[in-house]
Amino acid sequence: MKLSELVQYWREITLGCAAGLLGFALLRGYMTQILPFLLIGGLLLFLVHFRQSNGGTAGKIGISDSASDDISFCDIGGQDRAINELRESLNLLVGDDEAMALGVRPLRGLLLVGPPGTGKTMMARAAANYTNSSFVATSGSEFVEMYAGVGAQRVREIFKKARKKAEKEGSEAAIVFIDELEIIGGKRGRNSSHLEYDQTLNQLLVAMDGMQRDDSPRVLVVGATNRKDLLDDALLRPGRFDRVVQVEYPDLEGRQQILSIHLHNKPVADDVDLEVLGKETFGFSGAHLESLCNEAAIMAFREGNEKIQEKHFLESVEKVIMGEKIDKKPSKRQLQRVAIHEVGHALIGEITSPGTVAAVSITPRGGSLGYVRKSSDEDRYLHTENELSKEIAFSLGGCAAERVMLGENSTGVSGDFARASQLAQKLVFSGMSRAGIVSEETMPTGELDSLVSDILNKKLQTVMHTVEQNAYVFDQVVPQLLKHERLSGDTLRQILGVDEESQIAASEV
Repeated sequence: MKLSELVQYWREITLGCAAGLLGFALLRGYMTQILPFLLIGGLLLFLVHFRQSNGGTAGKIGISDSASDDISFCDIGGQDRAINELRESLNLLVGDDEAMALGVRPLRGLLLVGPPGTGKTMMARAAANYTNSSFVATSGSEFVEMYAGVGAQRVREIFKKARKKAEKEGSEAAIVFIDELEIIGGKRGRNSSHLEYDQTLNQLLVAMDGMQRDDSPRVLVVGATNRKDLLDDALLRPGRFDRVVQVEYPDLEGRQQILSIHLHNKPVADDVDLEVLGKETFGFSGAHLESLCNEAAIMAFREGNEKIQEKHFLESVEKVIMGEKIDKKPSKRQLQRVAIHEVGHALIGEITSPGTVAAVSITPRGGSLGYVRKSSDEDRYLHTENELSKEIAFSLGGCAAERVMLGENSTGVSGDFARASQLAQKLVFSGMSRAGIVSEETMPTGELDSLVSDILNKKLQTVMHTVEQNAYVFDQVVPQLLKHERLSGDTLRQILGVDEESQIAASEV
């Protein structure tokens, strides 16, 4: 028996029982006692009827069919390669006559793969605008229910909804956008106790196989996921999701484009340099950059400024990376240790890579009591042995400073050790250690621990020696850091009397 039939059957029985009870109460004079039960039963019937008529368990799905004509590819920055690849695929939908003359089979599905916040949903909406297609959007989680068959029904419903919307708007095609595709498109058989996921995926496969060239209107399925490895192989084979478009984090030029887009309607001061901001935001997604611009505007508003200044953006960078300031109030003795720790990081950072320290702070943010932020003139996607060695030295700078200046280190170095250990493992698995070329899968854990420990201990001794050679730096910088809580990289170098071309001490780290 279907769920809707079961609900109807239960409702008729309940109404019959209620009518009988009501008649019995009237005859016996029990109306006052039974009235509360009748009211509760009536309320339950109303809720069941309301949910059935508005979706709920009856098979309706949450669908967003808001217009997409306010978003175009020009509104998406930092994704030129992905947009060009997507536009090439969409041209088959736009120039269908030319494609048909060449015998091209129309695409049935496009898959957008990339980290969260990189603009996959915006690209799907822009695709609908580019092809003058109707747009219907939903999420993979909307298809999942505890009742068997509901997910499959919802798949049929969304395709029906897309075609009806296209007919109503006079469009020749419709785009169905499914976010979080891995929820319904995951590998079959992984949920042995519940086949609802598999049934839903099977229905999606059947629906996509049923798309034909002469369909009117045509339907294109655009899926988005950040876990392509979880998708079922049947979903990715040619004839279903024919094209896979990688949507990655933007590079330096892309971040500048995105910042320019988000700042076009904001009053920006003359001291704001988008190139500098682009360098400060390596690894930021489009969503991060939008949040950065918004946070900077909020800070300017709090201070009563008419324009957003560079200091607001730099403060926002740290807020996006580290989180909001917290109310932790370390004692003077602990604050002194934190300052020494962070100056140790900054010192090693300036020695190994002059001019890269962007800011030093002892303001508690997130789960950290202090931090040193570095920047670079270029985005790095590959690292040499020398570069990894410098990063390990930078990570151990705080521990070395505590040991040399205070005689012992604190538990605050645990995070630094974890990062240094990860970098050391990269050295090992890249064939840059004394063990030579090794296999990550077959290498014994004990041997790996020995290699990593050897790398870290040797590097820590070298870093401690460098800190001892430059002990005077702490006398100059720590008091200033305690006074101002935050020092920019330029201020740090001014205190030290060095520029980006000179090193603090001629020592090998």
